[in-house]
Amino acid sequence: MKKVLITGASGFVGTYLAQHLLTLGDCEIYGTYHSEDSKNNSPVKDKIKFVQLDLTNRENLKQVLEDIKPDQIYHLAAQAAIGESIKNPLETLHNNIDSELFLFESLKELGLTETKTLIVLSADVYGYVKPEDLPIDEETPFRPGNPYAVSKVACDALAYQYGKSYKMPIIRVRPFTHIGPGQKTGFVTSDFAKQIAEIEKGLQEPIIKVGNLDPKRDFIDVRDVVKAYVLLMEKGEIGEVYNIGSGVSHQIKEILDFFISHAKMTIKVETDPTRIRPSDIPDLICDASKLKNLTGWSPEIPFEKSLGEILEWWRNQN
Repeated sequence: MKKVLITGASGFVGTYLAQHLLTLGDCEIYGTYHSEDSKNNSPVKDKIKFVQLDLTNRENLKQVLEDIKPDQIYHLAAQAAIGESIKNPLETLHNNIDSELFLFESLKELGLTETKTLIVLSADVYGYVKPEDLPIDEETPFRPGNPYAVSKVACDALAYQYGKSYKMPIIRVRPFTHIGPGQKTGFVTSDFAKQIAEIEKGLQEPIIKVGNLDPKRDFIDVRDVVKAYVLLMEKGEIGEVYNIGSGVSHQIKEILDFFISHAKMTIKVETDPTRIRPSDIPDLICDASKLKNLTGWSPEIPFEKSLGEILEWWRNQN
């Protein structure tokens, strides 16, 4: 039975990935977590082998890899909130770049260069896409629009370089905006849904605070995303990169309108200047034909179903 390591296994995407791998039943799953709270609140805390680890601690990371000797690694752990990266760019750059660099260096030093590694990047690397470049395929130039995107450009390049230089079996993925129940705040669908839920519970006045509602994004359910990860781990071509997205973009205002229309009371909308980013990319649409042609993958969960389940998840929080 193969050993699989998920970095950031107690996080939003890591949890869904672990759950999906558990349904397949052909692997022994290990996962890293950073804080005790994240592990204790994880639905898979008793189903996989958790290891507490700060991935920017090179020696500790190397020891964990030496102990486990994983056959496959899904590298998910990252500081992924764009707003946080704008507030703390240095921390975001160090966290995301250092953790990946230390992972590659540790694998190399331990002689684990046959460990197959899937590096999760981001469609934010494409940034300020020109209208004529839509939909975005893997050859679209990088024009990053925030420090998080810059960190992922560096991580993308590192993964390519280590794969080429040391013949390490690395596959890169660039997922577009993934959403789903359980996502923390700092991401638009959860921010809106949490406010609606708190208004319904009387914890917030019936006013929802918003930022820029004009941008359009390609939203895809996290459960569809993790299925793509597993398919690419098995079928992806070493050294290649794959976009993951729905192929349809939705305006932020469309999401707000959905939540307000499903609220249990009348809600006013107010612009909150603190939620306005210094740069917002107008539109991102994914061309995932490379992934689809290779694996037969396609998204299965409708956009409105994802939004409805996100709202219900927040309604059920204490």
